[in-house]
Amino acid sequence: MSLRTIKIGDLALNEHGAFKIGPFGSSLKKSELVDTGIPVVGIENVLPNQFEKGFRRFVAPAKFKELSDYEIAPDDVLVTTMGTIGRAAVVPHKLGKAIFDSHLFRMRVDTDRVFPAYLCYAINSSVIDVQLQKMARGAIMQGLNTTILRECDIPLPDLSEQKRIAGLLAQADRLRRTRRYALELSDTFLISVFIEMFGDPARNTKGWDRVEFATLGALDRGRSKHRPRNAPHLYGGRYPFIQTGDIANCDKYIKEHHQTYSEAGLKQSKVWPAGTLCITIAANIGKTGILTYPACFPDSVVGFLPRDGVVTEYIQYWLGFLQEHLEKNAPESAQKNINLEILRELTTPLPPLSLQQQFAGVLRKYEQLRSNQREALRQADHLFQSLLHRAFAAKD
Repeated sequence: MSLRTIKIGDLALNEHGAFKIGPFGSSLKKSELVDTGIPVVGIENVLPNQFEKGFRRFVAPAKFKELSDYEIAPDDVLVTTMGTIGRAAVVPHKLGKAIFDSHLFRMRVDTDRVFPAYLCYAINSSVIDVQLQKMARGAIMQGLNTTILRECDIPLPDLSEQKRIAGLLAQADRLRRTRRYALELSDTFLISVFIEMFGDPARNTKGWDRVEFATLGALDRGRSKHRPRNAPHLYGGRYPFIQTGDIANCDKYIKEHHQTYSEAGLKQSKVWPAGTLCITIAANIGKTGILTYPACFPDSVVGFLPRDGVVTEYIQYWLGFLQEHLEKNAPESAQKNINLEILRELTTPLPPLSLQQQFAGVLRKYEQLRSNQREALRQADHLFQSLLHRAFAAKD
């Protein structure tokens, strides 16, 4: 039996301007924004199913009165029309007076027919994304077409069932947010431990001897000699090939890869051993990851193998403090990159080996905890997505 569906546009409250896009052009100029006053809500405040209250733009009371048609109220649903389009969140109670900007679409709905949180979860699910893609007829949407959004269908059970579904989804959503926050806290803790043990590495507040990075071990670029680099015969074999994206997303230790080299690929490259610190020098500049198995990588990555007296994890965290500086100062051609000499000439505070080893021991113990946290987050994400699918997938 099919569940009743309804077009989103039919859920509008029966009042003028119930569905409205924010003020354009001369209606709200940058020069009319002030440091304090009545908040202007933008895309930065609208996350999937979550309204963020931090505001950075305001208007004076007189301007607010002029733009009163763009005031938001509790239980309004706001949808992003630019940037990451189609994110939806409910305006919370006790927000106070505020208006929304031109990158948002306000939906004031009939709450006797639809529960606002349920509508948000529907908009943030694949049921709407699939329809938007189909109705866009393959065109690249520079911004969300609000007319198309009105024409999208969502399943609409009775109000009590909507509230039950939204409640279950909210619990699952809170669980995954909590898991993500716990993972972020553990990373912050490790940075704090590093500073406590070694001081601020940029200013060398503990006065360690400084040495050039190049003297601390083998430091060399990866190899990918063949041109063109993407020749099909180089790939698809059994030799792991680590790319800059694998390093940027690895969370300290490289445990997976998304490409492999063939025998031909291996012949024009080099295998680096487990324990190598991989450092990106193009695209995601200054990102690092420690190999947990032997692998190849291209010349957009530098490999570091420490000499005696140097611990890889210490170097990795030291580079983490420099990453923003390296990226900011990288010369830009076709894409930003830094050369090997820039890395070699960096001067590194070098604390005693015993202290470096102590830090590495803390890090390895915490890695097991972080591994458990990542798995808990994966399961929480899977639960949330499964519930979304069950709530909004088409039913026969």
